[in-house]
Amino acid sequence: MQVSIENLGTLGRKLTVSVPADQLEGTIRQRLGELSRTVRLKGFRPGKVPGKVIEQRYGAQVRNEAVGELIQRSFSQAVQQEKLRPAVQPSIETSGVPEDGQFKYVATFEVMPEIGTIDVSALKITRPVAEVVDADIDRMIETLRQQRRSWAEVERAAVKGDLVMFESVATTDEGRIPAEGVDRSGTILGSGGILAELEDQLVGLAPGDEREIEATFPAGYRNPALADKTAKLAIKVVRVSEARLPELDDEFFAAFGINDGGPEKFRAEVRANLERELRGALMLRLKADVVDKLLAAHPDLELPGRMVEAEARGLAQQAAEQARQRGQQVPKEVPFEPYMGQARQRVAAAVLLGELARQNNIRLDSARLQEMMETIASTYEEPEQVIELYRRDPQLLEGLRSRVIEDQVIDWIADHADASTTTLSFEEVMQPAAAA
Repeated sequence: MQVSIENLGTLGRKLTVSVPADQLEGTIRQRLGELSRTVRLKGFRPGKVPGKVIEQRYGAQVRNEAVGELIQRSFSQAVQQEKLRPAVQPSIETSGVPEDGQFKYVATFEVMPEIGTIDVSALKITRPVAEVVDADIDRMIETLRQQRRSWAEVERAAVKGDLVMFESVATTDEGRIPAEGVDRSGTILGSGGILAELEDQLVGLAPGDEREIEATFPAGYRNPALADKTAKLAIKVVRVSEARLPELDDEFFAAFGINDGGPEKFRAEVRANLERELRGALMLRLKADVVDKLLAAHPDLELPGRMVEAEARGLAQQAAEQARQRGQQVPKEVPFEPYMGQARQRVAAAVLLGELARQNNIRLDSARLQEMMETIASTYEEPEQVIELYRRDPQLLEGLRSRVIEDQVIDWIADHADASTTTLSFEEVMQPAAAA
């Protein structure tokens, strides 16, 4: 195999690879020979199909497959020989036809940047720490009870926490909304599910009570006819229901898969779930801090353009899919350019973390991989099936492996940086905006 290399800018590379044509032709002859012995064609006995028929029927397919395999194999050997680290899959140009006893192709691609030794000792990192306490468990159990509450109709005036069904008619300068009949809605008082002015006026009203108020609707209100308008609202309460919380008994515990052990076992299970969520949230906070500091320390890092563009296209597709799920109209071709800045940050972080793993020989911790797999699976009703799914799907497993190695690198950086700790409560970690 002969290889010549040409630099195309800082990261671009152009490899011209020549392989003896005998390697290609020998593979093609072998494949066609195997087909002649095994293929079944109408009108021919098994193993007696003439070679010309096999060539006519399967020759093009066999040649294409052989060419692809030869390119893949020889390209891998070429980049190892030249000590190159491709950042993306190469663009291949070839006639596909041997000339002068050689099969030749040209591979154009970008390589990973040469960063040099990355010193993290000066990075000022803050590692958050927190623990689950009994009060956190109590709050979660109360939340679980709220999620399984039932409603009982009452005849008294509504108070915060009640479910209120009501009818309404709005009148603006442009007319009555709806034009005929009434709008019927429901809300839990105190949930913030409807206009605050309206919710406040529902408090203290009993079934059958009526009231007129004036309300101003925000520009993004769900009913376009009322958006950014002031209207008079005539409201009438139809039904008031109060919440009935389930008892903490065996029936309630069984709904969460706890069939024995009583309250102690249930609390232990809740604690384990909260601790799992807390570990993940703490890692996300640490990772965000580490990545920010790492990127700030390497502001001029040159990145492979195709990597950044591919990431931007992926982000654009994700945003488009989310918009479709919300019922929004999305163009067939989603522009990726608005996502290039975010894509560059993500690719830069991945490149730096990957280089740190390479330079410091950070290998996948199989025990940590198994732990993360079990953690993910534990959130499903049949965790064994989820684990089996990961083990059978190479793409899913590779994504999980990447996450684990990335977490290992983040921990390594925190251990070797100028790190301090800050103690937070469970609520501050899980709901930072609300806690603030």
